[in-house]
Amino acid sequence: MLLVDKPAGFTSHDIVAIVRRLSGQRRVGHAGTLDPFATGLLVLLLGRATRLLPYLAGEPKVYDAVIAFGRETDTDDATGSVTCDAPAPPRERLDGALASLTGTLNQIPPAYSAKQQGGQRAYVAARKGSPLDLAPVTVIVHEWRIDAWDGETLSAQVTCSGGTYVRALARDLGRAAGSAAHLKALRRRQSGPFNVDHAVTLLALEKGVEEHVRPALECLEGLSVESLDSAAIERVKRGQAVGASAPGERAALVDHERRLVAVAVRQGTEWQPRVVMGDDDAE
Repeated sequence: MLLVDKPAGFTSHDIVAIVRRLSGQRRVGHAGTLDPFATGLLVLLLGRATRLLPYLAGEPKVYDAVIAFGRETDTDDATGSVTCDAPAPPRERLDGALASLTGTLNQIPPAYSAKQQGGQRAYVAARKGSPLDLAPVTVIVHEWRIDAWDGETLSAQVTCSGGTYVRALARDLGRAAGSAAHLKALRRRQSGPFNVDHAVTLLALEKGVEEHVRPALECLEGLSVESLDSAAIERVKRGQAVGASAPGERAALVDHERRLVAVAVRQGTEWQPRVVMGDDDAE
């Protein structure tokens, strides 16, 4: 696992390509896209560990967002064209709008997003001047924490579920407050247990990737851990079940040095391997 602090101006795919080149790893995957203008935490898995993505602890997401009131844009952020203007709302109306956008929401994704409908990407259709009529998606906003409000610009920390578009929250916040708004800046601070404070910059990666790569076991925080003896390890490597003593429905199976051997699911009193790591992948 590699935690990267993505700078503005790079797509998530750009970062994957850079890490692929610097690490010599052909397989590199990320756990959650960041828009090019956004900065912050990007969680990457390398090599065979990319198969652990379904088991990654990735919620909640925590963002530092700057929302500008007075204008809505076609992209819901500062990179788009202005579609409407409106006076900024008074504070009491803003507070009511924040309350209405807390909890479980049905969110319509941005017109310029990677959502697909009928085999077509939304942003492709939008660029052609025929935006898709996207269906709402259920998301959860756990909390808004206001850091600053100057009457026109809101700085807030947003804690939400995966799949939430903060751009769309900015758009909807403006509308709910009887105004118009767009996302001016965004920084992902946290994804599940992983924090941007522990991430590395591209400059640091250019000087060497290996020293920043974390053991595969670290991406499975929250799973039970079952230590195996050498005989059990050989069974797991052949895809065979082994006895389960740790609690839970899923577990990380490790050797005596706590190197990840496999991820397994419970079947009665046994662990059935689902993802088996190679000897070189568990470091």
